[in-house]
Amino acid sequence: MHTNLEYYAKRQGMNTFTTLILVLLHIGAVAALFFFSWKCLIVSVVMYYIATGLGISMGYHRLHTHRSYKVPLWMEHFFALCGALTLEGGPIFWVATHRIHHQNSDQPGDPHSPRDGSWWSHIGWILFGETNHNNTRLMSKYAPDLAKDPFYVWLNNYHWVPNVVLAVILYVAGGLPLFLWAGCLRIVFGLHATWLVNSATHMWGARRFATRDDSRNNWWVALMTFGEGWHNNHHAHPTSARHGLAWYEFDPSWLLIKVLKAFGVAKAIQVASVHSRHSEKQAA
Repeated sequence: MHTNLEYYAKRQGMNTFTTLILVLLHIGAVAALFFFSWKCLIVSVVMYYIATGLGISMGYHRLHTHRSYKVPLWMEHFFALCGALTLEGGPIFWVATHRIHHQNSDQPGDPHSPRDGSWWSHIGWILFGETNHNNTRLMSKYAPDLAKDPFYVWLNNYHWVPNVVLAVILYVAGGLPLFLWAGCLRIVFGLHATWLVNSATHMWGARRFATRDDSRNNWWVALMTFGEGWHNNHHAHPTSARHGLAWYEFDPSWLLIKVLKAFGVAKAIQVASVHSRHSEKQAA
């Protein structure tokens, strides 16, 4: 039986444009190391949290995909805008892909399962898989809730625009060094961190819950992704806003949701118990 990589490579070959962009970004990321400054590092860390922490963990994943909690629409839109800064596609594409992953996790139809190869699950599916980043009509079938909002449709069609605008701002504010650090290096680190959730957390780590897939809790991926590495917990309780269920499982996104709840911003929060197989709704 052919692996997904072999199948797609023979069917359509490499996604040339996507591959070119990723190669250029990785070259820029390496080049950034030769232009170190504390300013560049600090700005990059802040931008990484905004894009990956707020955009992916708080937004695309826990809010837009699983509806683990509710916030005002303007904050939903803000988180989605932050998510687009990761260069992982627009909200409709990201949400649809992740919902398909949960529906077929580590089974035929999973877009990025290590059972089709660790390399495939990490990056191969991006380089050789179907390119549906801008196929809003197709992906909307899996994210009809987002497709009803014109803002999400626009952002999905033009998900690259926020990064272009940010790149110009970074270059004007700090020249080439800041562009390389807070642009290229930050994006590359964020991509690999997110891809590790697809690959590493389905291969290495502990399994608290006997899920039907290979999901695992991986502490070092959790540290890189603001709590997303507690993946076995998540697959056992997909709608839970809390991924780190034990006191020692550090989950920064859950802590922020608790803060938003305290200020009356986050409501209808779904919370799973480490002792229960089912999620429970927390009073908001």
